[in-house]
Amino acid sequence: MITRKRLAARACGLLAALAVGLFPASATAADGPTAKEPPKVDLVLDVSGSMRANDIDGQSRMAAAKQAFNEVIDSVPDEVRLGIRTLGATYPGEDKALGCKDTKQLYPVGPLNRTEAKTAVATLAPTGWTPIGPALLAAAQDLDGGDGTKRIVLITDGEDTCAPLDPCEVARDIAAKGIHLVIDTLGLVPDAKIRAQLTCIAEATGGTYTSVQHTAELSSRVKQLVDRAAEPVVNPVATEGAKQCANAPRLKPGLYSDRETFGEHRWYRVDVRPGQELRASVSLAADRAVNNDYGVLLRATTVHGREIVRGSEAGDGRTDVLSTGLRYPKAEAGGTDGAAEDAAETVCLQVSNSFSAPASVKTTPGMPVELTIDVVDGPDEASDAAAFGLGRGWWLLAVLALAGLAAGVVWGWISRWRISVWRTN
Repeated sequence: MITRKRLAARACGLLAALAVGLFPASATAADGPTAKEPPKVDLVLDVSGSMRANDIDGQSRMAAAKQAFNEVIDSVPDEVRLGIRTLGATYPGEDKALGCKDTKQLYPVGPLNRTEAKTAVATLAPTGWTPIGPALLAAAQDLDGGDGTKRIVLITDGEDTCAPLDPCEVARDIAAKGIHLVIDTLGLVPDAKIRAQLTCIAEATGGTYTSVQHTAELSSRVKQLVDRAAEPVVNPVATEGAKQCANAPRLKPGLYSDRETFGEHRWYRVDVRPGQELRASVSLAADRAVNNDYGVLLRATTVHGREIVRGSEAGDGRTDVLSTGLRYPKAEAGGTDGAAEDAAETVCLQVSNSFSAPASVKTTPGMPVELTIDVVDGPDEASDAAAFGLGRGWWLLAVLALAGLAAGVVWGWISRWRISVWRTN
């Protein structure tokens, strides 16, 4: 029945599309679809004094960055709104308070004038401090507004020099806002401390870290990241799970993001109709140092608390992402009442984790959680064990009990027959 309804809906959709094609003026005059938000990219360039070093293809780091930027500007897709922000470009003094405010928007995020952007880049000269944290905060403001893809690409050759404003914590705070802003980092020096900090910044927002030591590598990687912003992506919808199912948000099929502290339980609700199958998965990112031995649990229960099915995963040692999933096929209704047959069941989903961390590790904001929900037509083939509910336990238990009983009866009959034959002979 569900399939027939979907076929009817598709037929109506086809007729509507034909109507729009035949009468374009009337179709667009009233409620035309809203234009897609253009993707935004902010290139954040380190212009601190250390960028004077001559160790990239026989030229300074600054010269290599300028050359790469010029090549990137020439190849930016027309639909991308590009901006350039600098850090450490204006204040050459020793006053840390002033040096840590040294970030400015060199070229505003918007439609790109390639000549003006190149002219602005040509004026840069290595100068001062390395305020990565303040620059990331300002870049997030540069990209504020709209629902399109937002990406920061940070290019630097050193660690942040403006602690205690930890850039990794800044990245986590940006991610916790739920604005779907991704930060990618590129390091120009293969140093362990620099790599650790830049990796932490990138992982906190779902971005990537890359170590580059040649101009061609730098240009190629930045081009790739800018092009990636122009590609269509599915942005998770920010949501907030509840402490109990009764107050949980009701989710439709889609991709959702949340935050969960160590050892926390969060609840969500999904409606599943007879003949449909719920497929859910969860991924939890360990974006900071955690203790060994951890796990993630995804449970589906009724509104009364009875467990339907669960999925879990555990591990120990270093991990970046821990994932698990579950499937719940709801059987077709057996009654004749149409309203009762179509009544949806509310399934409660619980996401829990058993992560812990040393006392020195901050627990806020919580670790990133990504929850995928899909509701599809249930299986039709009898060979699919899930169609019989075996994954829910009761059917499997009954089958095993009957099989054991039958085996016992047959074995008893054979034993009695053998004893009878032995006595006769």
